[in-house]
Parts: sequence; C-alpha cells; structure tokens
Amino acid sequence: MTPIALGIIIGCAAVFLLGNLSANLALWPLESGMFYPWQVLSYGFLHGSFSHLFFNMFAVWMFGTQLERNWGSNRFAVYYATCVVGAAIVQIIVQLFEGGIYPTIGASGGVFGLLLAYGAMWPKNK
Repeated sequence: MTPIALGIIIGCAAVFLLGNLSANLALWPLESGMFYPWQVLSYGFLHGSFSHLFFNMFAVWMFGTQLERNWGSNRFAVYYATCVVGAAIVQIIVQLFEGGIYPTIGASGGVFGLLLAYGAMWPKNK
C-alpha cells in the first residue's frame, strides 16, 4: 500500500474511532458563526457512520493507491488535498445560496477527485 493513501485511511479511521473529536472540525457555513479556516481540510477526516467511512476509504484504497503509484506521493498528496479544499469551497458557496446552517463531513470531495483523475487516465490503467 502506498504511504499517503494509507495515511489517509488510517487518519480517517482513527478520527472515526475517537468519536469524530469535535464539531469544530466539521465544515460549517460562513454565516453560522462556527466556521474556522482549518475546517476546509479537517472535515475530510470526519465520517457520520461506519458505512460512510468504509466506502470512502475503499475508494481511496482502490483508486488512490493506483494514482499515487503513477504520480508519486507528493503529487498525489497535493492533488488529494486540493480536491478536499476545492470541494469545501464549492460547499460553502452552495450553502451561501441555499441558506442552510448545517455541517458538512466526509472525504467524498477528495474521493470524487480521485475518481475523476482515475477516469481521465483510464486507457493507461488497463
């Protein structure tokens, strides 16, 4: 297993087993009064249920390890973090227009970024 993908899996599992630690790690809307800058990255380690954690980490293992092998650990780490932060920014914008005050959790933004990259290099993966 590649080191960054393994680190993501272990980090998410540890946070889940510790009870998701704190509501201050979830991504809150700007107008909620509970938003902190670190949340654009920390929310990606929180999961609401075992199945939520399992399927996100299964995707990290299945697609992330292949991408990390092809790109190298540094490029993979930067890409994954960019996807998580990018998804957070999009979520914040959506919540500004939607008006809902609720937290966002999960590695799904990073996982969808992995799926996008993996799909883009599909002919090379055969």
